Amino acid sequence: MIKKLIKSVREFKKESLQTALYACLEVVMEIIVPFLMSLIIDKGIYGGNLNILAKLGIAMIICVLFGMLFGLLAGSKAAKAATGFARNLRKDMYFHIQNFSFSNIDKFSSAGLVTRLTTDITNMQNAYQMIIRIAVRAPLLLLFSLCMSFTISVKLALVFLIMIPILGGGLALIVHKAHPVFEQVFNTYDYLNSVVQENLSGIRVVKSFVREEHEKKKFSKVSTDLYNKFLKAERYVSLNAPLMQFVVYTCLILVFWLGARIIVLSGGVELTTGQLTSLITYAMQIMISLMMLSMVLVIITIAQSSCERIVEVLDEKSDITNPKNPDMEVINGSICFENVDFSYYKGKDIYALEDVNVSIPSGATVGIIGGTGSGKSSLVQLIPRLYDTTHGRVLVGGKDVRNYDIETLRDNVAMVLQKNVLFSGTIEENLRWGDENASRENIVHACKLAQADEFIQSFPDKYDTYIEQGGTNVSGGQRQRLCIARALLKKPKILILDDSTSAVDTKTDALIRKAFREEIPDTTKIIIAQRISSVEDADMIIVMDDNKIDSIGTHEELLKYNKIYQEVYKSQQKGEE
Repeated sequence: MIKKLIKSVREFKKESLQTALYACLEVVMEIIVPFLMSLIIDKGIYGGNLNILAKLGIAMIICVLFGMLFGLLAGSKAAKAATGFARNLRKDMYFHIQNFSFSNIDKFSSAGLVTRLTTDITNMQNAYQMIIRIAVRAPLLLLFSLCMSFTISVKLALVFLIMIPILGGGLALIVHKAHPVFEQVFNTYDYLNSVVQENLSGIRVVKSFVREEHEKKKFSKVSTDLYNKFLKAERYVSLNAPLMQFVVYTCLILVFWLGARIIVLSGGVELTTGQLTSLITYAMQIMISLMMLSMVLVIITIAQSSCERIVEVLDEKSDITNPKNPDMEVINGSICFENVDFSYYKGKDIYALEDVNVSIPSGATVGIIGGTGSGKSSLVQLIPRLYDTTHGRVLVGGKDVRNYDIETLRDNVAMVLQKNVLFSGTIEENLRWGDENASRENIVHACKLAQADEFIQSFPDKYDTYIEQGGTNVSGGQRQRLCIARALLKKPKILILDDSTSAVDTKTDALIRKAFREEIPDTTKIIIAQRISSVEDADMIIVMDDNKIDSIGTHEELLKYNKIYQEVYKSQQKGEE
């Protein structure tokens, strides 16, 4: 786990090593100061030698100044290394997520991935900064202070050796109890993000149904749950402070009492006043180092859960990958489904598609009709390999889609999904997703085919009109037509419209289909629709029911012998009347 994360340090290894070096030098300066202090008391003050007092005083001031300098440098380098590590880790995660298939993203959920990219990485950044600085400084300060204490008085130094295991055992128990609770906290964070994301994306529905109070209660419930879990975790962590205070004050009392006793009984021979003073300072340094270590352990405990969640994403392998020697050319737009079964749930016999067999010639126009949940969208998503089949295979241009280079395949298959998504930016910038290098003439032509040019020209800024995130400042029909134009700019061999004209009127729908017939006759066109008028002039119509193909034929043929098609046609005819 650590090995995988440490790869993200990369160009910040130098700053990380410099932080450790400066922390070491800072500790050395801090260790020298109490030693000089004991000499000042014993030889300068009690010895009455003002010359030695001045020299040792200057030396101590120099050590203090250098200690401050090394501390500042260590802090500066640690901040740069930690923020750089977080930047690289966030980038590595984001780039890795871009390679995920739909099923990989479904596994984590969008809200869960957002939490990992924000809160979890911030926790890792804090932990890394503590590790390269405090986790280097504290053990060295502890070790050096102990060594110096033993050189002064073995009896008094044994006090520290007795108290350290007590503190270590207490901290280990706190970490053991707190870690599982922090895991629950971050899982609750995922759910909280999901609730907020769902509310904000559907805010118009919430307001139109006057469900604000319901949403407030839902948010309040998950927020309270998060509060209770955090409170439980923090209760364990809060035991750290009283434990530290108990150990620190016990050590100081024992050192004062035993040190004074030794000085009095030995007459200052076994232990001098200066040595006791430096020993007390070393005792404070030992306690401070233990406090710092306990703080590091708390941060690491919090970050451990985040670390596991981040590595979980980095370890996830996309279930859709390129073959070793992929085909780099799609010859034509012919499509063939051979004995295809498909399930969204691996290892479970819950199929979204069963026993699908159909052959579509290149350049054909195919309509797909069926009830909600009949498998229409699942069927077309197998063509550009957004998902892979569970059994059977899908052929495009006579070759299994799994043999193609993924980018090549998807460049030749343009798909307008059910959920029409536009990104923040101008209309032209959104359309260039289809072809980054498209000329303005090509963009206008694609928009004319999609019947979008007319309403674009009515905007004051025309193609430079700014689109809000999600396309909220244009209507549903306009959004659909812009998405169709974006897909046409790819000049694909296969064009899939997944219920992508549902928000446009029948006249505009007919004009779009007419443009397709006249302008892109060699492109295979698959149109999923609820209106029979949208598919009645198709070369073939596929009727789906209960995750299977119920029937295939032309409009006239299906009207004669297919009950599902007849029922849909009659219901829509009555509606029109």
